[in-house]
Amino acid sequence: MKTIPVLPPPATESPTPWNWARKNLFSTWYNSILTVVCLIIAFQAIRGIIVWATTKAQWRVLEANLPLFFAGRFPRESYWRLWIVAAIIALLGGLTWGNIQRQERLWNPPLLIILGAAVVGAVISPIDLTSRLYVLGIIIAAAASYAIGRQINPKIMGWMPAIWALSFPIILWLIKGGLGLTEVSTNDWGGLVLTVFLAVISIVLSFPLGVLLALGRQSSLPVVRFLSTLYIEIIRGLPLIGILFLGQIMLQLFLPPEYPKLDRVIRAIAGLTLFSAAYLAENVRGGLQAVPRGQIEAARSIGLNTPLLTILIVLPQALRTVIPAIGGQFIGLFMDTSLLSLFGMLELIGISRAVLANPSYIGRYAEVYIFVGIIYWVFCYSMSLASRKIERTLGVSQR
Repeated sequence: MKTIPVLPPPATESPTPWNWARKNLFSTWYNSILTVVCLIIAFQAIRGIIVWATTKAQWRVLEANLPLFFAGRFPRESYWRLWIVAAIIALLGGLTWGNIQRQERLWNPPLLIILGAAVVGAVISPIDLTSRLYVLGIIIAAAASYAIGRQINPKIMGWMPAIWALSFPIILWLIKGGLGLTEVSTNDWGGLVLTVFLAVISIVLSFPLGVLLALGRQSSLPVVRFLSTLYIEIIRGLPLIGILFLGQIMLQLFLPPEYPKLDRVIRAIAGLTLFSAAYLAENVRGGLQAVPRGQIEAARSIGLNTPLLTILIVLPQALRTVIPAIGGQFIGLFMDTSLLSLFGMLELIGISRAVLANPSYIGRYAEVYIFVGIIYWVFCYSMSLASRKIERTLGVSQR
């Protein structure tokens, strides 16, 4: 019997940067030309940006108005309340994220880069020494709570949603005042504080409302299905700016004269919530339709009634399927808060317009809007990272 010779494995190139570049960037002559042209264009663009940022840009507009961008007209003597709010969010956020990341390395390179960039940014930022110490303290608290969260039993961390919910009244009390603290009118809320407050409350309220609307549209009760469908289709057929206009200006006209005037922040949250819930309902409905019919029949065969079937079997699978769409919806809602500047609310864009209206800073559009854009990008990218991490944890893309 003839033996087959054992051949050595094919030779492979070592994964050096040059081998990678030769394979991906200079594999053919036209790829080489395209790579060189793109590098020249990128170099010219980056050089132009650096020259403008270091020689022509007037960053004093940011240094002089930094408190306005972050807190609006919130009283300076009450800034300590906002620092406490930031510390609470950092502690709870660190615990939550640390527990989610408990299977990975403690200090991986991306996290160390983010932490280092945050520390450097706090040190070189154009704020007073006290504020720098506050920021550094919050960063240290977030890092410490992240490390602690990795050590806590996941069963104990199951209480984190309840702890987050209980922290909200405390945060609201610190921002608004009352019960021993000087009350701060919502007219003085502004900047990043108002933007984050509007976005977070609208997200929290729109999620359960959207789920209920999705279940209502799938209901076997004709009246519930008709009303849910009618609401979703009407809201989705209107632009957000129109709904915000109805909430900010027209809503009070439909209320009885003796009815107290609703706060404009509440009206803004109502408009954002009602709009986002309709789109969220359609995302969730797509997930409900993706649940295999066999799962439902198997659950009914063991005697589960409709509420338990929905809560324990259908909803978890449906929401797991549409996590990417829900994450995108929440990111869009965060950015949609910028439309409220058209109604005189001084969130980030509103504050930017107010700063640029100052004769001392006329024409400084690039500096202001680049800074505001970076803030939006940091928050939206953080939400995107969290969404992708939840997807990996739940194995959304796995079969």
